[in-house]
Amino acid sequence: MNEDSAGRELKQRLTDLSEQCRRWQKQTESVFLTEEQQVQARQWFAPSALIRYDGGYEGARRKKVIFLPWEEDDFSDDIVCIETELRGASRPLTHRDVLGSLMALQIERSALGDLWVEDNARAYVYTTAVMARYLCDQCTRIGPCTADFRILPERPVQHFRTRQFTKVVASLRLDAVTAALASVSREKAKEMIRQGLVQVDHITLEEPDKVCHNGCTISIRGTGRFTYRQTTHTTRKDRIVAEFLQDL
Repeated sequence: MNEDSAGRELKQRLTDLSEQCRRWQKQTESVFLTEEQQVQARQWFAPSALIRYDGGYEGARRKKVIFLPWEEDDFSDDIVCIETELRGASRPLTHRDVLGSLMALQIERSALGDLWVEDNARAYVYTTAVMARYLCDQCTRIGPCTADFRILPERPVQHFRTRQFTKVVASLRLDAVTAALASVSREKAKEMIRQGLVQVDHITLEEPDKVCHNGCTISIRGTGRFTYRQTTHTTRKDRIVAEFLQDL
């Protein structure tokens, strides 16, 4: 993976935190990292007894890197979850409504972990304890709804909804798979890949001839996030019928 300027900056920030932990013999933590940033970070700082990746709950997508001065079976962190009921919704609310309302408070996205809306009735946000108290005081609306955030004593788990479907693809090359998933031509799919619009396992795809493998995550900007599960069979014309999951 080539390191761009953002990657080099991330590496330097994490290196500084690691050094501070060692020098001061004190736990240090990064901001919440995206899945792409975590892939990079794990190259430099592999998970170990002294390096933990935590987003507040098992399966969290946004996580912090936590550097520990000594081994701990049950280390502490400052991650908490806040919740609010959504009252008076005139339409279904989404992740984007929650994020937009929080960003309006001039908060950096990296200060927030996973966030989601459940059954159009409650919104959940993972963040730090300090930021949680600020949001409880300052965030009074989510979209058209009133909001009254409170800090939860427990850590709820986000349950990701998916749909399963099949697509007929010319091959398992990622330009062919991207074309099928985005409903565009093969040439258009190659152009999307060249523009950096396609990620595989949270890494921007650089070569269109890379081949899918079972369980890989394919993210296409403007189209969605998919998991390639398996090939089910081939057609009479030797085209592949592939099975996918799509995040909803």
